[in-house]
This record gives sequence, structure tokens and C-alpha cells, in this order.
Amino acid sequence: MSYEFYKILHLVGIFMILTSLSALTLHVIGGGTKLNTPFRKGLMAIHGTGVLLAFVAGFGLLAKLGIKTMPVWVIIKLLILVYFAVATVFLYKMPQHAKGFWFKIIILASLAAYFAIYKPI
Repeated sequence: MSYEFYKILHLVGIFMILTSLSALTLHVIGGGTKLNTPFRKGLMAIHGTGVLLAFVAGFGLLAKLGIKTMPVWVIIKLLILVYFAVATVFLYKMPQHAKGFWFKIIILASLAAYFAIYKPI
């Protein structure tokens, strides 16, 4: 498969993650819980599928770039992806931090994009 295919797949996965996290964050900010979320299963399916796509396509991109060892920028992106993967647990466990989490999503996604584009370290 081509580099462009992996790149699009990676971006689709990221969009799925960010969309589902944003929807869940809004729900929690509005006072919602796990019990009164009729769309929770669908959002979690989108979130999980997005994490899988971003992870697999990300490693496909690394293979296409010929990167055999893990540079620091890749490790940082992996840590951000892991944070996004487990973030749904923290949203429901600590709803008082949901507003701050909203900004963390934006900052971490922007940081991941920076590292992907510039590969500084």
C-alpha cells in the first residue's frame, strides 16, 4: 500500500478519535454520566476503531519512511495516542476536569501534528 493511503487512514483514525472524545467531553461537561448516555456504545466503537486505525496506519507510515528505530518524535506521538486511547476512562472518573480536558485535546493534537510535520527530534 502507498504512503498516501497510510496517511489518509492515519488521519481518518485521528478524526474519529477527536470527534468521539469531543462528543464525550461535551456530554460530561453537560452533567452526563455513563448510565444516561444512549449513544455511548457508538461513540466508544468510533473511538476504538479510530485508535486502531491511527496506530496501525502510523506504523505503516513509519515503514514507508524507512524508519527502523524509534526517534523521540515517534515516542511522543505514541504517548499522545495512548493518552487519547485511555482518556474516556478519565472523563467519566473525573468529570470536574472535563473543561480542562477539552483544551488538552486541542493542545495534544496540535503537538502531535507539529511532531509529525517537522520531526524535530
